[in-house]
Amino acid sequence: MSRFVDRLPFFDRRSSPMEEAEDIPRNGLLHVHHHHHQQPHHHSGLLMQPQPSPPTKQSSFTLAQLLKRVNEARSDASSPTSSPTHSHYTIELGGSVPGSNGSDLSEHMHGGGGGGPLLPFVLKFTDLTYSVKQRKKGSCLPALPFGRAGGETAEPEVPRMKTLLDNISGEAREGEIMAVLGASGSGKSTLIDALANRIVKESLHGSVTLNGESLDSNLLKVISAYVMQDDLLYPMLTVEETLMFAAEFRLPRSLPTKEKKKRVQALIDQLGLRNAANTIIGDEGHRGVSGGERRRVSIGVDIIHDPIVLFLDEPTSGLDSTSAFMVVKVLQRIAQSGSVVVMSIHQPSYRILGLLDRLLFLSRGQTVYYGPPGALPSFFDDFGKPIPGNENPTEFALDLIRELETMPDGARDLVEHNKKWQMRMAPKMKHNDRKPSLSLKEAISASISRGKLVSGATDGSVSVPSGESAPAAAVSKFANPFWVEMGVLTRRAFINTKRTPEIFIIRLATVLVTGFILATIFWRLDDSPKGVQERLGFFAIAMSTMFYTCSDALPVFLNERYIFLRETAYNAYRRSSYVLSHTIVGFPSLIVLSFAFALTTFFAVGLAGGAEGFFFFVAIVLASFWAGSGFATFLSGVVTNVMMGYPVVLSTLAYFLLFSGFFINRDRIPRYWIWFHYLSLVKYPYEAVMQNEFSDPARCFVRGVQMFDNTPLAALPAALKVRVLRAMSQSLGVDIGTATCITTGPDFLAQQAVTDLTKWDCLWITVAWGFLFRILFYVSLLLGSRNKRR
Repeated sequence: MSRFVDRLPFFDRRSSPMEEAEDIPRNGLLHVHHHHHQQPHHHSGLLMQPQPSPPTKQSSFTLAQLLKRVNEARSDASSPTSSPTHSHYTIELGGSVPGSNGSDLSEHMHGGGGGGPLLPFVLKFTDLTYSVKQRKKGSCLPALPFGRAGGETAEPEVPRMKTLLDNISGEAREGEIMAVLGASGSGKSTLIDALANRIVKESLHGSVTLNGESLDSNLLKVISAYVMQDDLLYPMLTVEETLMFAAEFRLPRSLPTKEKKKRVQALIDQLGLRNAANTIIGDEGHRGVSGGERRRVSIGVDIIHDPIVLFLDEPTSGLDSTSAFMVVKVLQRIAQSGSVVVMSIHQPSYRILGLLDRLLFLSRGQTVYYGPPGALPSFFDDFGKPIPGNENPTEFALDLIRELETMPDGARDLVEHNKKWQMRMAPKMKHNDRKPSLSLKEAISASISRGKLVSGATDGSVSVPSGESAPAAAVSKFANPFWVEMGVLTRRAFINTKRTPEIFIIRLATVLVTGFILATIFWRLDDSPKGVQERLGFFAIAMSTMFYTCSDALPVFLNERYIFLRETAYNAYRRSSYVLSHTIVGFPSLIVLSFAFALTTFFAVGLAGGAEGFFFFVAIVLASFWAGSGFATFLSGVVTNVMMGYPVVLSTLAYFLLFSGFFINRDRIPRYWIWFHYLSLVKYPYEAVMQNEFSDPARCFVRGVQMFDNTPLAALPAALKVRVLRAMSQSLGVDIGTATCITTGPDFLAQQAVTDLTKWDCLWITVAWGFLFRILFYVSLLLGSRNKRR
């Protein structure tokens, strides 16, 4: 492995965001330490920038040796038993690396003082172009190529292309904030999505590179974070809990829980959230933190692991001036800790403008200005529109752009002026430009070595392509193993469930009220033919009610759908972990509901089977809840909102009931619909309870004259019925008396065509449906959560 520590410019850079608030140690993570000097600080919770240590000349390790020690320390920490032949190194903040110190490395970073520091990370984008198909307004279907009246042929509608990005170029550097500005619809969010790899490659033209190398999608997910415009947070979790769960997702298992808590506390201080640490996030129905605090929590969730690249879509949207300034101040600290920060912003104030390093103004997808804020006056002077001395330069620029966009040619003149101005300023810019001194692989390796990108510090499967002369850099796709993710997700879901007990209480009350109504209507059914028919009605209503009750599982995932998309877009956890934890959390409530319904109805209606029959009834009700909730959960992964989901759920369950065998026997269903009978979720629980009730051959349901019930002969006097029965006996040569059993339970099952499966077969098939729908839910998450524009 080659020595390239002499070219590393950032071991003397500012500390990471989590270290600045409290000088906390990072066990198992390599940090090279400086001689700290006393620093002034703000009382607002935003920390001042540390000063670099004075360089002193000493010997140093190569980075390859340092990384080797870090990897050994991490592998020892993550494995239960370490090999006795390997030494265990734990380098903590506040200590020193044997034989080296930060001052020595600082001189190497600056190249001995010659030529100024070199830049480790540069995100460059060149000629980005993105267009989408646009149909004519009011058109739902394409024009049909049929002949019109008079023999004319209609021309098929050709979708027009709308260009959202038109040859956008620029670069963002580590330690700086690049802000994208423009009016609504100018392409700000589209550009952020393009840089963050949230547009499919086939649709986006141009190139996005980091240190001159194209970014692999999996690698970008690990080294970057994306903060959406909307604050997607769980309303019933506190600020501290929200950040702690983010730490458990994004920080490796090798980092002790105590250290994760310290990192969260440090981040709370840096974000200025100390007073709100124990306050819930809140929503429309629960009072929580303020809008500015919620926005800072959203940022904190995504920076907990120290990402190398941070994208933000209008982080100040909807905030007052002070809250917006505090948010951008936090972003400045993140950039100075060694990150590339790219954000879109609508209209920055004077104070915010002073925190920005590069501006990129857009107008209808075209660049109208790219450069530092300080060059805006000279830019508009050259354009012939000088900025008044008492006016905010960005407000002036945006007002001018809006005015130009109302003209027939739009902002074309300003776009052309920007191109000429860029060419004229290119020699000066080139003279002041600092180029990345490291390859992408080398820069990521060195960032990991100093504690940046903590989620990449474990053994991983995502590798950065490397040449022969440098050590390979590997970062993990997920920070934690599957079972750790599932445990954290389950714990978070249980906390949310516990803090919203009204949801379960309403569901339990619905089941109890339904059971009470059915119990009072079908009270103590007898074994007469009418009792048999009433039992059929009870079973059909009861089993279908189980499925209708489960429709409340539909909004559970829909309410947290976008939180899930945000968290999985950058590999906070696996989708399989989410599906299993979702299943585990919901199952205990199904057990309670099953026993509640069975206890309310089984004995009151007078169902057969005794204790064994009761527990089988509980089991089949539980299986129905399991399958029904699985079906609703699957649909929640397919549809996008509740208004679309409920009609689909309710109508499909109605079809299931129609083809269950209650309204029409299986042998009477038309052949072309028989497939739906076997797909019906209600069929199997319905047949299971039927067999549980009527499988006893010793139990008789029609005796003697009861055979005339439900026929016109039922109106005859009892004595006449007996005479008719005797006449039938003489004619048939069979002794049929008033106590003779005509129809047993198995006979009745045969009449209903409920003989192809046993009750246990029906139970296991119902359980299998529940598993199948959860597998389909997982598949829907895989296919439907790509989170990229087409």
